[in-house]
Amino acid sequence: MSKSVQINRLVLLAALLATAGLAGGCSSIDRLSAIGEKPALAAIENPTTQPGYKPVQMPMPKPETASYNANSLWRNGSRAFFKDQRAARVGDILTVTVNITDKANIANETQRSRTNKEDSGITDFAGSKLMGTQAAKVLPGRLLTADSSSSSDGKGSVQRQEALQTNVAAVVTQLLPNGNLVVEGKQEIRVNFEIRELIVAGIVRPEDIQSDNTIDSSKIAQARIAYGGRGQITDIQQPRYGQQVMDVLLPF
Repeated sequence: MSKSVQINRLVLLAALLATAGLAGGCSSIDRLSAIGEKPALAAIENPTTQPGYKPVQMPMPKPETASYNANSLWRNGSRAFFKDQRAARVGDILTVTVNITDKANIANETQRSRTNKEDSGITDFAGSKLMGTQAAKVLPGRLLTADSSSSSDGKGSVQRQEALQTNVAAVVTQLLPNGNLVVEGKQEIRVNFEIRELIVAGIVRPEDIQSDNTIDSSKIAQARIAYGGRGQITDIQQPRYGQQVMDVLLPF
């Protein structure tokens, strides 16, 4: 190996290490300052003021004009005769029952096979046998000879099993024109040096909220459910920054 090649490899390695250092510099400093300390809980903040928050826009039906009838306690557009305590306005709280139990076992196989053969010719082209040996060699005896075969075998399988059962309180962050509620809830639990967090967001129909102000996660439209954590255990389970950089840059 030449000296110039060795120098180029050293320069490339130094560049990779510098990139890894820049990528994880701030995070590393934060982690070094938190050695021996418990991970801090996130502050309680307004979800609508977070970076990247966008109000939900969905197709809405034509608004219905409220009409009042004389000597009647009921008006068009009302959802209930008596007032209840279920979440209905921005800032109200309801409980989301996260109950996810998914199990899938799918297997597919497709096979295909085809064989073709084409063979055509003329045994005596323009009287080649009468014209002598040399003429028989020049004139074609077989016009077309072709053989082809193809086959394919595709297999696929999916095996998945997930289970998550818990409750989380969510806040109504937006009231859509048709009466549906946009909700978002976040829960953090710290056990020793590990924080477990659960995030739930989506669109809720008021009619699906139970009388005890709870709703099942299966009835949340556009549901976004995230369950994870951060801390010492999560940090150990993650590859080092240098390894992640090498996995991205190396072609093999």
